[in-house]
Amino acid sequence: SPYRPSSRRFPDPVHLRVEDVPEYAYVRDDALRAALAERAGRLREAVLEKGELIDRDAVWELKREALELVARVPLGPGRRAAYCDFLAEQGQALEDHATWCALAEVHGSRWQQWPAELRDPRSAGTARARSELMDRVDFHSRLAWLTDSQLTAAQRAAREAGMPVGIVHDLAVGVHPEGADAWAQQEHFAAGMSVGAPPDAFNARGQDWGLPPWRPDRLAASGYAPYRRLLRALFRYAGALRIDHVMGLFRLWWVPQGEPPTEGAYVRYDAEAMLAVLVLEASRAGSLVIGEDLGTVEPGVREALRERGVLGTSVLWFERDWEGDGLPLLPDRWRADCLATATTHDLPSTAARLTGEHVELRDRLGLLTRPLEEERAEAANDTAEWLGLLSRLGLLAGAGGGGDRSSEEAEVQAVHRFLRSTPARMVGVWLPDGVGDRRPQNLPGTWDQYPNWRLPIADAEGRPVALEQLAASPRLHALMDVLRERHDPSPGSALGDAFSPDGPSGAGPAEDGPAEGRPPGGA
Repeated sequence: SPYRPSSRRFPDPVHLRVEDVPEYAYVRDDALRAALAERAGRLREAVLEKGELIDRDAVWELKREALELVARVPLGPGRRAAYCDFLAEQGQALEDHATWCALAEVHGSRWQQWPAELRDPRSAGTARARSELMDRVDFHSRLAWLTDSQLTAAQRAAREAGMPVGIVHDLAVGVHPEGADAWAQQEHFAAGMSVGAPPDAFNARGQDWGLPPWRPDRLAASGYAPYRRLLRALFRYAGALRIDHVMGLFRLWWVPQGEPPTEGAYVRYDAEAMLAVLVLEASRAGSLVIGEDLGTVEPGVREALRERGVLGTSVLWFERDWEGDGLPLLPDRWRADCLATATTHDLPSTAARLTGEHVELRDRLGLLTRPLEEERAEAANDTAEWLGLLSRLGLLAGAGGGGDRSSEEAEVQAVHRFLRSTPARMVGVWLPDGVGDRRPQNLPGTWDQYPNWRLPIADAEGRPVALEQLAASPRLHALMDVLRERHDPSPGSALGDAFSPDGPSGAGPAEDGPAEGRPPGGA
């Protein structure tokens, strides 16, 4: 999962485009290159034509072999200088990361089961092992450089193409307890503890995410150095940074190892210091910050974020008058300082929500806490209220009803017209909504019951879509046209009438809803 990474600072090289590495053109082993290309073709065919799940292990094995070929090609003077500059700039952090990668190839990825002397990144035994494995350490250091280079190039291309933001990167709430960051920064993590969430209306048993938390005392004693270095690394190639579970800058629910989440407790962080470092690094980079502030949010958090220019996250289906009549919130009552979206990676796609397929899926997997008919009725009523509002606002153009594909597409467009009509400073589009995919990418509460993070994006019929097809998708282009439309909330327009005193009743600002009553998002 991208939300349980080995490292938050160094991106996973499985995402490298090998053909774009300059040295790849100089690989002389034509037979091996042909064999690798043939295997790549079979992997692509398995997903796009046979509909199989994405097999990242197989992809990484293939890319690793290709990258090892590339590593044999000597770097030219300019490239060598750039690589040396990167090594010097990243310093000890990169050496630690590459050392963990090299040791994991020999001893397995669970460092707590390594020989005792290798569990300490500063031990003499680790230093000897690093020396013995220097070729592999250099290989993994080079992968970090290549990944950084390609992400930087992507951001540069986005800016040159006229995109004011470009890449929006994501900061997970934590790291894998057996990963590179947890090994290299042991003194900053709380041993025997895991991050989670307390019991709430969504999950009466609470949640344990299996992520070791940072110790607030050790962070403070270090001058927040690990946190600063992490942010600085991400802002290298991000026009904006989305922070998963941004409430974690204030407090985190710690769960003792071996205990249920109900036995956890909140541990506070110095939010003033955490926010100050965040805002400083974002300002230096000229980047935006978006906080995922869904779920249980203690009083004062949203206000503190807004005062510092950190945007929140508002998901359409959750924006209701929670303190009043519970009806959907009119667009002019939404907060401005937010990223407005129809869904997230942890929630159903818009097509699934409109059709109720998300309820059927949760029922098949045994995740419902109430009878199926109750869940169906509530979901249908929720959708009907929103569609009714969209219709009254004149946003539901072209929806003929009857559940046909054209009607569904029109409803998805109407949802995004609504988002566009709010004062939100940013509007986000979940890529599967652009092609009609009905499946959630991640289903919280599942482990092996659902193929989280392994589903190739698919169209409304469930056919996997290649990048080239995605770029040419008429449905996606039509949705983008919706986002380019002008919306006139002036008196006399449908939206203007809705916002007038005589129009449909509104509700209070989204951030005024009670924290415990807001449906939770997921970290």
